[in-house]
Amino acid sequence: MEPLRTTAVTSGADACGDEQPAGRIGHALFRVSRVHRAAAGRLLREIGLYPGQEVMLGRLADHGDTRQSRLVLELGIDPSTVTKMLQRLERTGLVERRPDPGDRRVSVVAITAKGRDLLDRIEDCWRRLDEITCAGFDDADRDRLAAVLARLEHNLGACQED
Repeated sequence: MEPLRTTAVTSGADACGDEQPAGRIGHALFRVSRVHRAAAGRLLREIGLYPGQEVMLGRLADHGDTRQSRLVLELGIDPSTVTKMLQRLERTGLVERRPDPGDRRVSVVAITAKGRDLLDRIEDCWRRLDEITCAGFDDADRDRLAAVLARLEHNLGACQED
């Protein structure tokens, strides 16, 4: 299989007949993802969080006490990353870990009252990030973008199932 080239190699014509460089969409998604994550990080740091921690807190708020091993599976994060994330959240008093009453060898993670108090501020960060991301977009543009992104997620998810 030939490696992906990032130069002006073309992979065919678009709807207008213009030649398109190989990997154009993938490169654009990579760049957008990188700057989006950086912007999210800046907003989350304002409330004392690192990227990804807000997802963990939201998951715990929505689904209640959860085994650490289940968080690894559900969030698709490496176990060592989950451990490090939970240690940070625990040090700041946003979550607590304790032995599972049914199997004391297993940790159960719960969001604390302090963690719940942060949820509205997390939502505000995501609203602000959407405003920054979609500045100049009207509602129709936002709806189309959301639909295209959902389709991309579906396509890429189907690719992982093979």
